[in-house]
Amino acid sequence: EVQLVESGGGLVQAGGSLRLSCAASGFTLDDYAIGWFRQAPGKEREGVSCISSSGTSTYYADSVKGRFTISRDNAKNTVYLQMNSLKPEDTAVYYCAAFEGDYGLGLAGYGYDYWGQGTQVTVSS
Repeated sequence: EVQLVESGGGLVQAGGSLRLSCAASGFTLDDYAIGWFRQAPGKEREGVSCISSSGTSTYYADSVKGRFTISRDNAKNTVYLQMNSLKPEDTAVYYCAAFEGDYGLGLAGYGYDYWGQGTQVTVSS
């Protein structure tokens, strides 16, 4: 069974850090780019960051650039999102998603094959 499972969310004060993990099972992560998305209550889903299948290319939304870092460990079938200098506006459910290959990879959310169930991140002011 193909699965993406996010973990690492929680409650943190503004200025704090969290590291999210996205663990893949049932498929070979090496063949997939991974994106992180988030959705806050009453708002549309937003692309946060994505990383190519090899890890050589990364992309970030302007809202998180310089604060978030995406990385991957294909040997562990896991992708990470290190989130520093968190702000209350970062509060959302964070999802990871898998995109086969790299061609057309982006933060709009189109073309992703598998999605996780999400992990809640809450940043208090």
